[in-house]
Amino acid sequence: MQQQPTLAAVDLGSNSFRLQVARVEGDQLYMLDGLREPVRLAAGLTADKYLDAAAQQRALDALGRFAERLRGLPRAAVRVVGTNSFRVAKNAGDFIPQAEHTLGFPIEVIAGREEARLIYLGVAHGLPPSKDHLLVIDIGGGSTEFIIGNGLTPLKLESLYMGCVSFSNRFFPDGKITKQNLKQAELAARVELQTIVAGYKGQWQQALGSSGTAKAIADILELNGYCENGITRNGLEKLRAHLLKVGDVQQLDLEGLRPDRIPALAGGFAILYAAFCELDIATMSPALGALREGVLYDLWGRFHNNDMRDVTVRQFMQRYHVDTSQAARVAKLANLFAQQFLGMEAADSALQMLHWMSSLHEIGISVAHSGYHKHTAYILANADMPGFSRKEQARLSLLALAQRGSLDKLQGQLKNTEDCVLATSLRLAVLFYRNRGDIPLPELHGHFSGTKFHLTIDADWLSRNLLTETALHEEVRQWKTLGVSMQIVAA
Repeated sequence: MQQQPTLAAVDLGSNSFRLQVARVEGDQLYMLDGLREPVRLAAGLTADKYLDAAAQQRALDALGRFAERLRGLPRAAVRVVGTNSFRVAKNAGDFIPQAEHTLGFPIEVIAGREEARLIYLGVAHGLPPSKDHLLVIDIGGGSTEFIIGNGLTPLKLESLYMGCVSFSNRFFPDGKITKQNLKQAELAARVELQTIVAGYKGQWQQALGSSGTAKAIADILELNGYCENGITRNGLEKLRAHLLKVGDVQQLDLEGLRPDRIPALAGGFAILYAAFCELDIATMSPALGALREGVLYDLWGRFHNNDMRDVTVRQFMQRYHVDTSQAARVAKLANLFAQQFLGMEAADSALQMLHWMSSLHEIGISVAHSGYHKHTAYILANADMPGFSRKEQARLSLLALAQRGSLDKLQGQLKNTEDCVLATSLRLAVLFYRNRGDIPLPELHGHFSGTKFHLTIDADWLSRNLLTETALHEEVRQWKTLGVSMQIVAA
C-alpha cells in the first residue's frame, strides 16, 4: 500500500467524539490538529439499550463537522472506531449507515480488549523508554479499560462495563451527590474491579490515566490545591469531601472544571476512586496519548507492513496447531480464483481478507474434526483478535462457515458480490486440495460475469479425478440453492 503523507483517526467514544490528524515523515508520526465534540452518546442509551433520537442527532452533527476536516483524504488513510455505546446499542446496525454516510468513511466497531490494546499503543508511544511495568486506566463514557504493559507491549488487557456517563446517569441522574449514592457508585465500581484485582494488583510500577476523566481530575486537584502534581489518594479524598459538601454537580465551583465535563464528573470520580482503593494506587500521572493516537500508530503500522492483524493470524495458526502446508496451498489457489473471478476489480483488502481466512480455515479442527468449519466460525466470531474490528471478525466467521458443506445455512447472509466471490474461491480451493497433498493441478480458468461463475478445466484431468468432478457438480447444485449460477466446462 502506498504511504500517505497524512493519516487521521476518529474515536467515536461514549462521552466524546475525537478526531486526530497526523503527518508521516519517514519513520516518524507527527501529531497535527485535533477536534473534540462532547457528544455524550452513552447518555442517549435508553434503559433497553437503544440510542435515542437526540443522541443520534448530536452524533450526526459532530460527524458532519469532522467530515469537513477529513475531506480529500483517501479512505486508506483514515480509520474510524466506535467503542462501548456502539457495542451495546441494539439499534447500532440502523444508525451506523447514517453515520458513515455523514462522515464519508466506514466505521469499525471494536471489542473492549481491542480498544484497550489501542489505548496502550497510544500511551506507550508518548513515553520515554522505561523498564517499568505500566498500569494504564482509561475511563470512557460507557466502559473503562485497564492495561498492564511494558515498553510497547501490552501484557494484560481488560475492559469493564462501567463508564463516567453510564455511572453518572445510573447513580447521579439529577446531579445530586449524597453519601449514599456516592458510596453506591463506588461499591458498584469495586464489584466490577473484583474480576481483575488478583491479576493486576502489585503487577506494575507506574500508573497512568489516559482518559479525559483522569486529565480533568488531575487539573482540578492541582488548580484547587488538593495536590501538587498528578492524582494522589489524598487529593482524591479532599475532592470527595468537597463533592459531598457541595452536593450538586451544577453548583460546583472548581478551578479547571470545564462545563462539558460537569455532567459526567461524579460517575468518573467514583470509578477512579474505586480503582485507587482496589488496586492500591498511591499516585497516578495523566498520559499524553490515548485511543485516537493508538489508532493512528496502528494505521501507520499497516502502511509499514507491520499490520497487527497479520501478527494475530500467525499467533492463531500456532495456537490452534494449523497445518501450515495445507493453509498455504489453499491460500495460493483461493487467491488465484479470486483474482480471476474479480479481474481488475480485485481489491487488496478483499484479497487480504481471503488470505487471512485461508490461513485460519482449519483452526476449528482443534475442537473436533466433525463440523470443524462451524467451530472455526465460532472461534473467529467470538475470540479476542487484536487488530481486527468486530465487522472484520464477523466477515471471517461467515467465510469460515461457507467453506464447505451445504450452503442453505447462508441464505440471506452473502449480501454482496465480493463476499460471494471470496466464499466461492475458498470453497473451490478447499475442494481441489481435499487430499491435503501437493498434487499437480491442471490449468484453471475462472470468470465471473456478475451473475454467473464459469470454471474451465482440462477434460482429461477431470476424467482421471472422478471424485473432484463429482464434488464440482455438487458445488454447482449447492450454489443454485442460493440463486447463484455456476458452470463447469471441461475443455
